[in-house]
Amino acid sequence: MDNHDHSANANSFGRAAEIYERGRPGYPAAALDWLLPAGRPRVVDLGAGTGKLTRQIRARGLEVTAVDPSERMLAQLTLSVPGVPVLIGSAERIPMPEDSADVVLVAQAWHWVDPARAVPEVARILSPGGRLGLVWNLRDETVPWVRRLGEIIGSEERDRQTTVGAPFGPVEIEYFRWSTTLGPERLLDLVASRSAIILLPADERAAVLSEVRKLVATHPDLVGRTEFELPYVTECARADLPQR
Repeated sequence: MDNHDHSANANSFGRAAEIYERGRPGYPAAALDWLLPAGRPRVVDLGAGTGKLTRQIRARGLEVTAVDPSERMLAQLTLSVPGVPVLIGSAERIPMPEDSADVVLVAQAWHWVDPARAVPEVARILSPGGRLGLVWNLRDETVPWVRRLGEIIGSEERDRQTTVGAPFGPVEIEYFRWSTTLGPERLLDLVASRSAIILLPADERAAVLSEVRKLVATHPDLVGRTEFELPYVTECARADLPQR
């Protein structure tokens, strides 16, 4: 993606910041246990959005800086997680000095970056032995109603790249199963916050949301329920820099 497209999409996501905050789930604690190195690392949440991951990092008592290309997303993050330093930037241009972080985490966003430019830029701001961690929440479409949801809204999050490359060492991958409880309105917010839906023309977006409402109203696993479980498989990848 070139800078123009990245900027345009960042602005589109910014317009959906409040919906993103309402609809998107957080991440399982076990995934963060696996992604974060031991001790008290300095963390950068890159592509932080509204701070879904940021707040979980801060809740562990860790120093965290949020970086995102969207001013509106970061404004929502500041409302949700006050006191966290925020910076306008991208994976290809992180406005931080060398050796200013021990781990960079990227949640739901690595597929937007240009790895050829992002990998050396992340390495630049990391300390020796520093870590890059990637995380995606993937809906568990082995569940029938979730599979039908994927047919309606698409499963673009399954098209992801975990290749990192030099100067990082080999990539390790791990999966974590969990679920979140939500109701019909939050499910609609979740759908409306997806990048593919945000970028649709208004009439097409309305048609997709109408199909989701129909799913909730008619699927035997959902009909008449005010709350239900949405199962996820969270995929994590991590790679470390060599110690100097």
